[in-house]
Amino acid sequence: MAVDSQLSSPLGPPACDKDSKALLFIEEMTRETSAVQERVLGEILFWNAETEYLRRFQLNGATDRDTFKSKVPVVTYEDLQPDIQRIANGDRSSIFSAHPISEFLTSSGTSAGERKLMPTIHEELDRRQLLYSLLMPVMNLYVSGLDKGKGLYFLFVKAETKTPGGLLARPVLTSYYKSEHFKTRPYDPYNVYTSPNEAILCADSFQSMYTQMLCGLLMREEVLRVGAVFASGLLRAIRFLQLHWQQLAHDISTGALNPNITDPALRDCMSKIIVKPNPELSKFITQECSGENWEGIITRIWPNTKYLDVIVTGAMAQYIPTLEYYGGGLPLSCTMYASSECYFGLNLKPMSNPSEVSYTIMPNMCYCEFLPHEPDAPAVSRDSPPPLVDLADVEVGKQYELIITTYAGLCRYRVGDILQVTDFYNSAPQFRFIRRKNVLLSIDSDKTDEAELQKAVDNASALLQEFNTSVVEYTSYADAKSIPGHYVIYWELLVTDPANPPTHEVLNLCCLAMEESLNSVYRQSRVADNSIGPLEIRVVKNGTFEELMDYAISRGASINQYKVPRCVNSSPIVELLDSRVTSVNFSPAQPQWNPERRRC
Repeated sequence: MAVDSQLSSPLGPPACDKDSKALLFIEEMTRETSAVQERVLGEILFWNAETEYLRRFQLNGATDRDTFKSKVPVVTYEDLQPDIQRIANGDRSSIFSAHPISEFLTSSGTSAGERKLMPTIHEELDRRQLLYSLLMPVMNLYVSGLDKGKGLYFLFVKAETKTPGGLLARPVLTSYYKSEHFKTRPYDPYNVYTSPNEAILCADSFQSMYTQMLCGLLMREEVLRVGAVFASGLLRAIRFLQLHWQQLAHDISTGALNPNITDPALRDCMSKIIVKPNPELSKFITQECSGENWEGIITRIWPNTKYLDVIVTGAMAQYIPTLEYYGGGLPLSCTMYASSECYFGLNLKPMSNPSEVSYTIMPNMCYCEFLPHEPDAPAVSRDSPPPLVDLADVEVGKQYELIITTYAGLCRYRVGDILQVTDFYNSAPQFRFIRRKNVLLSIDSDKTDEAELQKAVDNASALLQEFNTSVVEYTSYADAKSIPGHYVIYWELLVTDPANPPTHEVLNLCCLAMEESLNSVYRQSRVADNSIGPLEIRVVKNGTFEELMDYAISRGASINQYKVPRCVNSSPIVELLDSRVTSVNFSPAQPQWNPERRRC
């Protein structure tokens, strides 16, 4: 399609008129970052002026930044939890937002072992869809011809519950996929998926994955990009193919769908896709999947794939080597930065190396402030925190904690993300995601902090008391080499009665006890999503943690300030620990998880 030269963008020549408008929108927003932010804050304060929350701070209708900053405090989830609980219990008054709370989005961050409930409004779906609409126009600047094929994306809905007051509580992506915004989205040749909506919306994880993989195989020549939300999700799909390729090949050979696919809507939908036997394709899949060598399997099965679309920043970076192995050297693209609280921005250079990924926060999504973060500095005092910095005023090279004020009524809320400024695009800063604050272990959407891990170790070690055994020291790491990944906990034990040590069966039960102690996000990932494998405890020889300290001191650590790290990710340290392992133990069962019994 010919594009009017007047609609061209400094980002590059757009692929079509629709892309031109999207790219020019990015230009307009990023040129006037401070002004857009001021407008956004003014709108939020004006619309929510009569809410109970804002009235507490006596803004008296003021919508300017200075009054807002001087009167409204910076808060955490725990500060807001009593009011959130009121909404969950059925209070429909305007507590946070003048607009009705439409549902709760369940954050993967946890509070007291449970998901955080983020109140949202229906209008937020428009903002999320707006950000999604910007992704492909940017990608089209770097990869041509994406309108000539399809995307194989493994997308899933997760379990949802209702609060006592009747509001839905579900993950943000489940909310989006189940919305009319997604289900009735207009046709876009640059955004066609192999997976039908019925497969994405099927709540049974096996049936959803099976049919999405089957569709991807049937349309293998049309696939131009392969992806999932997180890197772990794409690797889980590859592992699924390893386990189920024979049944998939059988379905393709016979033209008949696996009888284990029982969802009526899904069977009806698939009957229109599997229309006849294809023994040639079945033979090809058998040849590729029956061997032991799976290096480059993605490019072998989907030969026209141009890139892998997955998040590989933050905790997901641990999966990069495995993705590169299966991807046969395909570029890894991280396209957007979002959370349950708000969608924030996009990567204007989506084909950049994962280590160089930076996200440009779009100033129209919410009002952003930044708390300066010094990695080695003591914790910020709640009574006298340093002044917050506006979006347009951050400095390149510095790290900040993200603070947001949203249209849904969150005011000066600490998201918990630590970001580092890498550059500016026009007047909009670009950020590298460093990490989630206080998160120790993460495999998928789970986030386990040090206090939670300590509690899990304490609960599990109680099983050792009858053997007069205790845990002397411990550390951990997230093992991303296995698919799915799993937690590995190293224990050094003090056995006071060598004639009666804890048995292998008891240590296995210790693994399960730890899992039972971890938060509901972890347990759902283990039980319902199958995105985390059984927890593993590796018992090490006595004196191992002294050797660990000696190693750290030899590398420059102070003997006076040294303390055992509760999580390790350095290869030499993991190798040292593994060389001292005396027994390996796994959780013998799944922990308990029941969405209907989740406390709201």
